[in-house]
Amino acid sequence: MLKSLERAIDYRFVNPALLQTALTHRSHSSPNNERLEFLGDSILNAVIARQLYERFPDVPEGDLSRLRANLVRQESLHQLALELSLGACIRLGEGELKSGGVHRPSILADALEAVFGAIWLDGGFESAGEVINRLYEKLLAGIVPGKPIKDAKTRLQEFLQAKRLPLPKYVLESTAGEAHAQVFTIACEVDCLHVRTEGRGGSRRVAEQIAAEKALERLLNHE
Repeated sequence: MLKSLERAIDYRFVNPALLQTALTHRSHSSPNNERLEFLGDSILNAVIARQLYERFPDVPEGDLSRLRANLVRQESLHQLALELSLGACIRLGEGELKSGGVHRPSILADALEAVFGAIWLDGGFESAGEVINRLYEKLLAGIVPGKPIKDAKTRLQEFLQAKRLPLPKYVLESTAGEAHAQVFTIACEVDCLHVRTEGRGGSRRVAEQIAAEKALERLLNHE
């Protein structure tokens, strides 16, 4: 699993123990990934801040701050973690496993930040920056200065409306876990184009956004 993750992020660890720690939740054992998450959060903010500063020289500070906040929020990290299949690599305690922790957005987002921190310790700031820049390239490329950042459901709706097609349906497929830590599975159905995708998240809203993002990506790839 660790080797597949290294291939996905295109970085090979000199000290694999750092990656193992980055993927160890506090419910499993100690040392866990909380300290690496703290480190990774700082690195992520610095790298994204520089990217925005260099890409958008005419955008004022307040707008840059809002753009950065949107890029480093839990929802964005969670989506990237799903694309990397990070959940399959995380070590969780038995209780967290039973409650669906492997799908919980906060656990996945924190683990990805911890991986960034582990890369910094293993290969330096430049290596961490290269990995972050690669993972965030699609999100950064989609930013249009002066235009509000639209969520996936809005972009999917506008895509379908532009083609005069019916709007998608969102269907609750399942709910797992205890009441305080539920994981929702939502299907996004675009019947007229025979597209159906699923998203999982700690709330219906997050799950719908993930399902919509997958549906939009599939539609754009087949245009």
